[in-house]
Amino acid sequence: MILALLTLPGLARAQTWQTLNNAAPFFGGTALLLRDGTVMMQSEDSQGYGTSNWWRLTPDSTGSYLNGTWSQQASLPNGYAPLYYASAVLPDGRLIVMGGEYDGHSQSESNLGAIYTPSANTWATVAAPKGSQWANIGDASGIILGNGTFMLGNCCSNQQALLHAGTLTWTVISKGKADSNSEEGWALLPDSTVLTVDTNNGTNAEKLLGTQWINAGSTIVPLADAGTLEIGPEILRPDGTVFAMGGTKNTAVYTPPAIPSEPGTWVQGPDFPVSAQGQLDMADAPASLLPDGNVLMDTSPGIFNKPTYFYEFDGTNINSVPAPPNAPNDTSYFGRMLLLPTGQVLFADGSKDVEIYTPSGTFQAAWAPTITSAPTTVTRGKTYVLAGTQLNGLSAGAAYGDDAQMATNFPLVRVTNTSSGDVMFFPTHGPNTSKIATGSTIIGTHFDVPAAAETGASTLEVVTNGIPSAPVNITVQ
Repeated sequence: MILALLTLPGLARAQTWQTLNNAAPFFGGTALLLRDGTVMMQSEDSQGYGTSNWWRLTPDSTGSYLNGTWSQQASLPNGYAPLYYASAVLPDGRLIVMGGEYDGHSQSESNLGAIYTPSANTWATVAAPKGSQWANIGDASGIILGNGTFMLGNCCSNQQALLHAGTLTWTVISKGKADSNSEEGWALLPDSTVLTVDTNNGTNAEKLLGTQWINAGSTIVPLADAGTLEIGPEILRPDGTVFAMGGTKNTAVYTPPAIPSEPGTWVQGPDFPVSAQGQLDMADAPASLLPDGNVLMDTSPGIFNKPTYFYEFDGTNINSVPAPPNAPNDTSYFGRMLLLPTGQVLFADGSKDVEIYTPSGTFQAAWAPTITSAPTTVTRGKTYVLAGTQLNGLSAGAAYGDDAQMATNFPLVRVTNTSSGDVMFFPTHGPNTSKIATGSTIIGTHFDVPAAAETGASTLEVVTNGIPSAPVNITVQ
């Protein structure tokens, strides 16, 4: 009934920003969504530099992040306090961070790394890939490939490395990359290729096919700022196109080809608006897909100037939306976005004011995951398998670029107790694929029933990028 109301003309909600009811007791930085529905956020210091401290935001019993509570988690290994680094949640549920343009207050292009195990609340050191070119990793890109492998970029060369998650070792690849990875972001496409817009090579775009970089055409207009090489994020939308945002006034829209080895096509997108302070751009900036297919954007005038202005791209136009309270004091690179299971966007800007953006639109039914098989009875402390379609969603969700990654293209299992109405997430892991936009192909994932799970008749949904499946009945015993 709620879904139907949201689609009626004149009844749609207005976009809103709300401050978390339990204020963050730290300065909020990069955040990632874990596979148990909680959020891990790094603490920055009062000057905006990274620290080794992390906090977890746990939604309340109704599944609300607005009413969620913070708890401090284990700290990174001694001597590692990165800012602007590669990050991802692995298919097994662990969180990995690698590199850092800064380590503490030192601009070091660090090659340190660490991996977090949520169930144990522990961090372990991860060594850099071998080779002299990996003396630096810096503000690198990171991505989970369609086969579930984490790929890491090197800030200062054209090399990438693939993580062997079991041994925490690397295989270095660099086949045909036309320029350095510097400042470049990556977007996973439905055909499992990885798209990037070159920052050192005019309007050239490339994509990774297997382990070989190939031509992906021309963006037509320059997206990277010529002086700093800064560029905005690339967001895959439900229609299969990628909206690429520039560190210039320009945007471009990419349509993948029917045959992965072909380049695909680009068309020029709408220019960013001009504000009272000058031409807006997204030179280092966050953006997030919304459940209705729009893209929420954080823009600012020139390179690293204030204030920020927020917009949604609807596939044709760039439309103004409200801004959070700190917008007058921010420039776009301060911001980080994370797409939540509620369909809202969590926003941090290096202050203690962590905000939630509630969009006005909703999703199309065809975009939702579906459950084709799931257990009808589960027991606390045991692991089960469910299967369905589009469990990994149609996009990676939110993005920043080379300085931070926070993909959410994996299924969450959300269980609601029929009697109490309490909501709990059952951690997922071990999917048989990390591909996105898988259509009618049935894919699967494991999920664990926590020892403290509430027992009794319940309903189970799969949620991906804020879009839920239809619920199925389940009994927890």
